[in-house]
Amino acid sequence: MTTTEVRRREGGGRVVSRPVLVVGAALGVVLLLSVVQAVSGTSELTTSGTWAAALRLSVPIMLAGLAGMFSERAGIVNIGLEGMMIAGTWFGAWAGWSYGPWEGVALGILGGAFFGLVHAVATVTFAVDHIVSGVAINILAAGAMRFLSVVSYPPESGGGATQSPGIRAQIRTFDVPVLSDLFNWVEAKRIFFVSDLAGILAGVTSNLSYLTLLGLLVVPASWWLLWRTAWGLRLRACGENPYAAESLGVPVLRMKYYGVLISGALAGLAGAYLVVVQAGIYREGMTAGRGFLGLAAMIFGNWNPFGTLVGSTLFGYADALRLRQNAAVHALLLAVAVGLFVLAAWTWFRGRRVAAAVEAVFGLAFLGWFLFTDTVPSQVVAATPYLVTLLVLAMATQRLRMPAADGLRYRKGEAT
Repeated sequence: MTTTEVRRREGGGRVVSRPVLVVGAALGVVLLLSVVQAVSGTSELTTSGTWAAALRLSVPIMLAGLAGMFSERAGIVNIGLEGMMIAGTWFGAWAGWSYGPWEGVALGILGGAFFGLVHAVATVTFAVDHIVSGVAINILAAGAMRFLSVVSYPPESGGGATQSPGIRAQIRTFDVPVLSDLFNWVEAKRIFFVSDLAGILAGVTSNLSYLTLLGLLVVPASWWLLWRTAWGLRLRACGENPYAAESLGVPVLRMKYYGVLISGALAGLAGAYLVVVQAGIYREGMTAGRGFLGLAAMIFGNWNPFGTLVGSTLFGYADALRLRQNAAVHALLLAVAVGLFVLAAWTWFRGRRVAAAVEAVFGLAFLGWFLFTDTVPSQVVAATPYLVTLLVLAMATQRLRMPAADGLRYRKGEAT
């Protein structure tokens, strides 16, 4: 049985491949959303507009999650992602205003990488506690960007202490040939499940920014780099057992620097994406905790690029529903309840009775919330992405395994 196969056999000895299970699970989720829409009367759960918004909102969270993954696979905890994203937003906006959008992307990456270097020097060279260094970077980046805004933007530019002028232009968008028109046509037919699936696919194949495509390509590139190259094996070894890696000739300190620098660069790219694709301008506080959401997506994804993509999509989708329609958030309660019941049944089948009972209780709570209310309070709607984050992490903790040496201090030649 290969690594792409699930270690489980069905009747007759057949082996179910992981891609088949992933596709089956995705179709099951679409079917669930279709049923919930039919029951609740909303139409926003599977529309192309909702999923286009979800994609745009997911990409910066995903990039932040991949940033955290590279750092932690090297054994360095990086909660300074928020500060590195802030640097990416400011430098991306300044270069976008001064030169153009792609120059903004490039300088945003460099801005994030600079703070990644600061984190690497503190944690790798001077063995500063990783959490302390990350918190310091978040505080330092916010203050430094305020100072740079004050000294960089004259009053006549339209910028100021808390925002930049608008960037020169937006990065162009495109539709996937043939597929985009086909999916939009099928969505308009309003056929149960089929049009819902087409609406989701239309949302992710229409009006795509080239930077969105670049961000999505980072996912398979990261997987290939970490799991299919000798360099990736060395980096992961540094996060699992740096002293064993050192004994085999791996330059552990250098590899840790590489991991944290890549982490900072990806976080900077996430920040630049917020400016260049979503807002067209830098505003103080525009990251809005996405660096921490990226960490949550990374944990949900079990420190794996594709898992991080799934986690960030969940958070981006919840945020998109919040922006689209209150009724859609109310309908999401029913979807969550059904999902929890399915998860409880699976957990019970796996023999974890207590966990299954807890999941079933939460499922009943969400079902009651849906049945006995007509709307969701605006305060809860605003907090939807964060509540989904907490719920997802609470349900995923049983299967998670962080790198064994993640967060531990390492001194060359001092085997523990």
